[in-house]
Amino acid sequence: MQSHDYYLRAASAMSFRNQCWIDGKFIPSLSGARFDCVNPATASVLTDVAKGGAADIDRAVSVARAAFEDGRWSKQTPGARKEVLLRLAALLRENLEEFALLDTLDMGKPISETVNVDVPGSAHFFQWHAEAIDKLYDEVAPTGGRDIAMIRRVPLGVVGAVVPWNFPLDMATWKLAPALAAGNSVVLKPAEQSPLSALRLAELAAEAGLPDGVLNVVTGFGEDAGQALGRHPDIDCLVFTGSTAVGKMFLRYSGESNMKQVWPETGGKSPNLVFGDADLEAAAEKAAFGIFFNQGEVCSANSRLLLHESIAQEMIERLKTHAEAIVPGDPLNPATKMGAMVDVEHAARVEGFLKSGRQSSRLVAGGERMTINGSDAFIQPTIFADVPRDARIVREEIFGPVLSVQTFGSDEEAIALANDSVYGLAASVWTKDLSRAMSVSDALVAGTVSINTVDALSAMTPFGGVKQSGFGRDLSIHSFDKYTALKTVWISY
Repeated sequence: MQSHDYYLRAASAMSFRNQCWIDGKFIPSLSGARFDCVNPATASVLTDVAKGGAADIDRAVSVARAAFEDGRWSKQTPGARKEVLLRLAALLRENLEEFALLDTLDMGKPISETVNVDVPGSAHFFQWHAEAIDKLYDEVAPTGGRDIAMIRRVPLGVVGAVVPWNFPLDMATWKLAPALAAGNSVVLKPAEQSPLSALRLAELAAEAGLPDGVLNVVTGFGEDAGQALGRHPDIDCLVFTGSTAVGKMFLRYSGESNMKQVWPETGGKSPNLVFGDADLEAAAEKAAFGIFFNQGEVCSANSRLLLHESIAQEMIERLKTHAEAIVPGDPLNPATKMGAMVDVEHAARVEGFLKSGRQSSRLVAGGERMTINGSDAFIQPTIFADVPRDARIVREEIFGPVLSVQTFGSDEEAIALANDSVYGLAASVWTKDLSRAMSVSDALVAGTVSINTVDALSAMTPFGGVKQSGFGRDLSIHSFDKYTALKTVWISY
């Protein structure tokens, strides 16, 4: 890692792409409207960005459709597409520092995380999906006789992708890598809070050899550009990561337009169950990571900690020590472990949950909004104990560094508490008993259950949830299922 001064100087010398990217070039929105892109850690404007709307979505979709139909990408061999995406992965690594600074400045996350986790992860995911392209085999059905039935995996056409602000580059990558690998064209709408790395990524994809028109990026607001993408009659598939409320809107938009496929990956309120025989220090360290990493702005954050009565007080004390050691600060300082909330509006929302928590529960650590470098978008790592089952802080997704602690006496009670949520994205279980680990994980209603760790993640395993956490799956070979259709070709001879 470089020094704090180095990153301050590098940030001050940054230039930003701030137009829509359509048909291989940067262009203004058709209306000419723009909006400010703000650094939440300093409350300063980084640049103003094109505010795309329905007309810009129309233009981007038309370009993407033409690119798909003429086969400039969709009809390239798997090997050719693979080489382009491998080159893009290499270019991300070559430009690692630039992308790390873009996401740190744009949404307030620590530079240590963007340098060491986010950008290397995005490069890895592009490489992994690129390598998978020519490992996907079609099938021949066992028809017998004078018939051959081939089951082919074919690209869908034009994919609309709407991604959130908490991991701007990563979440764009999770959608783009398999969608492009499968041969689709894409129209991407990044979150209005963090559009900068998506625009630079599109430019880099062109440098890697992606043909013009295959990837288009329309910056703008959800109610305008996002809704237009969701309702567009020429979008074949809409993939979305974000809130449950917006995910439901996209499902409605599909039904009211062309019945496009919609794959939502939405909210979470993930439980973390610690049993009496667990390694308490390891559990406490990971529990703190599971809720405080990325300022708690993680859909699968382990925001509900369920402790066996026999170890509850000891675990709470250990967690308090971990929480108090994390001091929010300047995201450009490599020593900073917690940065700013994405904007002051979100900080105010999280502050509202802090006030609600004080009324319903016992405050153990943190609980305050902070002002640093002229910005009041910072929240202390916060722990509430003795949280009632009906408290807002344990029922609703906060998307901030706020942990709710509850206790249980039996395995059955732990499972009931864990499943008492409208969400089902992830869960964690801490125990040295293999039988308990397996029986509890079988009973938990969640897309991923991590045993003796939290939020386990890999390019090799699918990520997604059940219930109101949505049903989309990112990562792994299964991610291609969203971006391809099965076509049967039957030959009689």
